[in-house]
Amino acid sequence: MMYALPVLEKSWNNLLKDQMNEVYFKDLQKKLSIESQKHPVFPPLEKVYSAFELTPFHKVKVVIIGQDPYHNPNQAHGLAFSVPLNEKRPPSLLNIYKELHRDLGMAIPEHGDLQSWAKQGVLLMNASLTVRAFKANSHAKIGWQTFTDTLIQRLSSQKKHLVFMLWGNFAIQKKQFICEGQGHLILESSHPSPLSAYRGFLGSGVFSQCNSFLKGHGIEEIDWNSPNLEIMD
Repeated sequence: MMYALPVLEKSWNNLLKDQMNEVYFKDLQKKLSIESQKHPVFPPLEKVYSAFELTPFHKVKVVIIGQDPYHNPNQAHGLAFSVPLNEKRPPSLLNIYKELHRDLGMAIPEHGDLQSWAKQGVLLMNASLTVRAFKANSHAKIGWQTFTDTLIQRLSSQKKHLVFMLWGNFAIQKKQFICEGQGHLILESSHPSPLSAYRGFLGSGVFSQCNSFLKGHGIEEIDWNSPNLEIMD
């Protein structure tokens, strides 16, 4: 499969088109083309930039940063922590739902599709946008993080009063790229993984804190309830 330079949603393209012409980004596309001839790469090519299609730059209110896509078949669809409707809910996502239930009293959905969040302005962005099948973090050093770190810098410098949810040490390290002086709220906690959720994520109240902050700045709150869409047998 050949990876070509992407055609991003217009508002993101305006922000990042210079990056896509940089040598590192063109090399990244070449590496992905070579990699995909030898191994399955997730998510599918047409889903790599789904987060940006569903959440245009001008609509971003909240940024949730994941490490990289799910590396098992049929799970990754371009949104951090999310899986398609028919897929089993991963353990980290189940803990996210548990905290939502504890924090806001919301029912736990039967599915793991977070597109409804994305459409409201929650940018569900992985630091690496692709991964080799069955090998977590395998694309961490091929150039994606240069691209996404630049995105965080520019997004945070050109918008005010964003909420950044940084879950776990990897995401917390991205705080250095968040522009100061723009009135952003940074919410740090442990990762929702079963290995660490009980060390600070569960009980953190990040979702109510987020909505309180948005409301306080005259920004429409996020409806965190993921509707139970019809799941095909």
